[in-house]
Amino acid sequence: MLPDAGHPERGRFVRDQVAALRQLDELDVELYEFPPGGRALAHAALELRRRYGGPSLWTGRSSRAPFDVVHAHFGLTAWPALTVPARVRALTVHGTDVIHPRTRMLTGAVLGRIDLLAAVSSSLAQELPGRAARARAQVLPCGVDLERFRPLPRAQARAELGLDPARAYLLFSADPARTEKRYDRAFALARSLDVELLTLGAVDPTKVPLWINAANAVVVPSEREGFGLAVLEALACDIPVLATPVGIHPDALHDIEGTLCAPFSVERWRVTLEPHLTEPDRRVDGRRSAAHFSAQTMAARVAAAWRAALDQAG
Repeated sequence: MLPDAGHPERGRFVRDQVAALRQLDELDVELYEFPPGGRALAHAALELRRRYGGPSLWTGRSSRAPFDVVHAHFGLTAWPALTVPARVRALTVHGTDVIHPRTRMLTGAVLGRIDLLAAVSSSLAQELPGRAARARAQVLPCGVDLERFRPLPRAQARAELGLDPARAYLLFSADPARTEKRYDRAFALARSLDVELLTLGAVDPTKVPLWINAANAVVVPSEREGFGLAVLEALACDIPVLATPVGIHPDALHDIEGTLCAPFSVERWRVTLEPHLTEPDRRVDGRRSAAHFSAQTMAARVAAAWRAALDQAG
């Protein structure tokens, strides 16, 4: 998930969790990142062995004391992580790693080596391969950074982004190239309302809160979601959000007036959106819901899970 010029947003949610973990007492956290692709995966295994002194191929012994916990994000990452000495091995799956047939097979093959298995939502945990894996999986999301994602005046956000202060905008909070996010649905909805549709493909993560606050509403018509961080980011800014009932969306949007969590329908979604397009800066009471899934709260859950696993390991 190492970012690059084309995808500066890649892996930000994991780095947010690392930052939150580093704020907790008695934790010393190192982060190792590498880019996507099979060649990078193989290089990561070699680099991790060199850097952290994994077991020798000849003696089976490590050249340094093990980490208490080595925690991998995404199933494929667990394989190079095996080269790092650890008392406890943890893995969080995020979606594609258990949905895509090839990555699901490779993720399933490593689960027997994992002491602490987690998914970012309860619905994703039920997608894990094998009844035993599904039974022992914990729910450990990354969470939303409430300091970065907060309400800002719409006029200010639009001025900084160079957007028309009087025009209505919808925000599709994902890269249109990710087919499971269903840009086609968002485009059809925007066209039916005759409003401009903004997107977040290749947007600098530091600018994302501006794009959210600049929009009249955020639409998340995904086919599937491992978690649903985009909805939480919009709620943390008190921006109206409409989303399909996947991932965390039903829980996060429950009983928040001005939002919608329902199967995609141009007609139904348009009825919910229309009131948000006529006022200069209409908001919803979303931040209270997002706070339940803050990066700090989720990091504390991860740390507690680490300590419980270490106690069990002895």
